[in-house]
Amino acid sequence: MSFEQAHAAFIGSHLARRKGERRGRLERGHGHGEKLFLENVWWPLKGNFDRLHPEYEVLDWRGKSYFGDFLYVTTSGHKFIWEIKGFNTHVKELDRQGFCKECKRELFLEGLAVHLVSFAYDDVKDEPDLLIALLRMVLSQYESGSLPELRSFAEKEVIRLAHFLARPIRPKDVVDRLHMNFRRAVRILQSLTEQGWFRAIKGEDGVRVVKYELIRMTGW
Repeated sequence: MSFEQAHAAFIGSHLARRKGERRGRLERGHGHGEKLFLENVWWPLKGNFDRLHPEYEVLDWRGKSYFGDFLYVTTSGHKFIWEIKGFNTHVKELDRQGFCKECKRELFLEGLAVHLVSFAYDDVKDEPDLLIALLRMVLSQYESGSLPELRSFAEKEVIRLAHFLARPIRPKDVVDRLHMNFRRAVRILQSLTEQGWFRAIKGEDGVRVVKYELIRMTGW
């Protein structure tokens, strides 16, 4: 199933279950930015919309409705609200009263054990790969199996090296420090990237990967 087909089915199923303002809010509120987040970030990360609820209603401390762009419930039952924020709407046009209200809402949601995470629209559009890596790192703390354990001694040593150097590492760093051949170093770094431990960084040509940045922390 393509993204467009899955997205249409996802929104259609929620519209069918809603009435009144909750339905109207979904029809009005699920716009370009929200769909772009699903297409550029969520779909590549998850490949489905399971446990995701668009334009989710929460009553605030005053009993007034607040609609988060998405509510996500992890496999362990933890709740997150994802917000996609455009610069003009959420920063330039936000006055002091609105800013205070937004801070209180975030605090109130934490009191309900709901974590609010905001994504800048520009990042959703221009740097989705980085958001995917960071979001994977966040969810790894709450979802079993989202990041597998290391399988080999060599993988563990590459992680230790990245911790020690405290900077993005190159295959040459692995070759020099761990005394393995270049091809094996590249294979291990690519495997760790696929598992969600590293983020690949491309060179100036925008094609060739030249470095790998550690994005999952450990207790080492």
